[in-house]
Amino acid sequence: MPGLLEDEELGGRLGTTHILSRGVQEAPRLRQGFALTLSYALIGAAGRVVIPITVQQAIDHGFTAQGVRMGFVAVLCAIAGTAVVIGTLGQRAAVLRLGRRSEGALYDLRVRVIAHIHRLSLADHSDERRGALVARVTSDVETLAEFFQWGGLAWLLDGALMLIVAGVMLSYDWLLALIAFAVALPLVWVLRMVQSHLGAAYDRARSRNADLLGAVTEVVTGAETLRAYGAGPVMAARTRVVAKQRADAFVRAGTIGAFLFPSGEVFSALTVAAVVGVGVARGTAGGLTAGALVGFVFLTYRFLEPIAEFTEVLDQTQTAVAGLRRLIGILDLPIGPPRPTSPRPLPEGPLSIHVNDVTFRYRSRGEVDDDEPVLTGVSVMIPAGQQVALVGSTGSGKTTLGRLLARLADPLAGQIALGGVPLTFVANEELRRRLVVVPQEPFLFDDTIASNLGFARPGSSLGDLERAVAALDLDEWLATMPEGLQTMVGERGSQLSAGERQLVALLRASVADPDVLILDEATSSVDALTEVRMARALERLAEGRTTIAIAHRLSTAMRADRVLVLERGRLVEDGAHGDLVAADGRYAELFAAWVSSTSTDAD
Repeated sequence: MPGLLEDEELGGRLGTTHILSRGVQEAPRLRQGFALTLSYALIGAAGRVVIPITVQQAIDHGFTAQGVRMGFVAVLCAIAGTAVVIGTLGQRAAVLRLGRRSEGALYDLRVRVIAHIHRLSLADHSDERRGALVARVTSDVETLAEFFQWGGLAWLLDGALMLIVAGVMLSYDWLLALIAFAVALPLVWVLRMVQSHLGAAYDRARSRNADLLGAVTEVVTGAETLRAYGAGPVMAARTRVVAKQRADAFVRAGTIGAFLFPSGEVFSALTVAAVVGVGVARGTAGGLTAGALVGFVFLTYRFLEPIAEFTEVLDQTQTAVAGLRRLIGILDLPIGPPRPTSPRPLPEGPLSIHVNDVTFRYRSRGEVDDDEPVLTGVSVMIPAGQQVALVGSTGSGKTTLGRLLARLADPLAGQIALGGVPLTFVANEELRRRLVVVPQEPFLFDDTIASNLGFARPGSSLGDLERAVAALDLDEWLATMPEGLQTMVGERGSQLSAGERQLVALLRASVADPDVLILDEATSSVDALTEVRMARALERLAEGRTTIAIAHRLSTAMRADRVLVLERGRLVEDGAHGDLVAADGRYAELFAAWVSSTSTDAD
């Protein structure tokens, strides 16, 4: 599976036109009713073109040898005023419609990207830090929002104006129009040349911005660890380097962008000078009246105004395209384990687990590692309702097997079945409802204990949560909380101890009421009292459920019905705790080492 960074590099090679086309496809609200929005913009542009025409008419026909025709000029003024009002209303309507649809489209895009990120495999999440992923749905989307607030309006309104003005200029005097277009034409080449460099510069700048967000996220979230080890200056120095790289990237992009505005001004001056020079040279003998020349000069300025403004918004457009390219890079990533096309329902009640000759190897950014597989030929049958402890030394593959059982990834070879149904045929929604994983470091949201429990089963009442606490015999612990279920846990559960966070995670699993429970090192970081509470809670939670505990403390294995021992990705022992100790094999070695370390800690 391609890695996140690799896909973004591929996305970076896609052209601007392709990216914009994809952006419209991904945000359909932008194209809904666009014809009407463009019509309003054209009406607004037409209102601005009426002024030069009335000026020309006033000069050529309002001023005669007999004097000023005040009535005629007054009619022209009324026409111009009416046109300005209608044009303003049309432009206002275009702005409102574009604003509403762009905000709606950005909302849809942000929701889609967030949903897609949550459906990516864990390998993609580990390829890039979370701060950079957050940047996709925050700063990258914000660049698009800023673009639509100004740049998008400029392209719509000024583009419509250039279209109307070009047509009027050709109808006035095709020769002068062609001269104006020819003199201004090299500006397109200049802008394209600068655009290519500017696009690459802003791609680098956005990438450095994501790096900075990732570095800052690490420094802020890891503040406790940094303070404990006195490593603040080291990480601050690393963050300073990333910040300098970001600043240099934006300075370079800004320097290139600063070249755009003066280039537009130079070509504007040259174009007007060419029009006036040719027009004066032709004179009335060439069929060009004074009013027509003045009106044409006004039209030329009208035609050049958008070009000058385009040079100002082009760098913002490139920033937005760079942000859009990175968002599309995320959306182009294939989601995690694919959804079944024809899902099969799981049987009701407790579920058995059948692991048949499973082999798994992690992939590194699209290339298969040459290292040995993490799991090799693992086969085991776990009856419904059995409590199993999965043990092994670090790197033995026990956590990987737990991930495969939860279908956070699919095995490279072999098959895993739940209740007789292969996991690849189980709908994701049903799997998440029937199987719950309690991770080693449970994530708690910055809210109350009740909120952190309730989302496991939407619609749960406070009474339901209180019954879950009582069912796991944790009333005594909850009574120690300042406000019971309404106690705030802090960001990532920082107001609770590690053991208390794991108790909340167990309660959350109880509220979900799954048929299969996978506990990943659930008792690895708790004190003695909390471990007693947790052991009691686990015993109650496991009743009637198939439970697999990835055990670090072998006290968990002692209480299990069955112990599976992994070593270097292979299942080497399988049996009850007492039988495995008596067999004097690998499990006996692990158990002896654990007993020795426990005795040492007690001393």
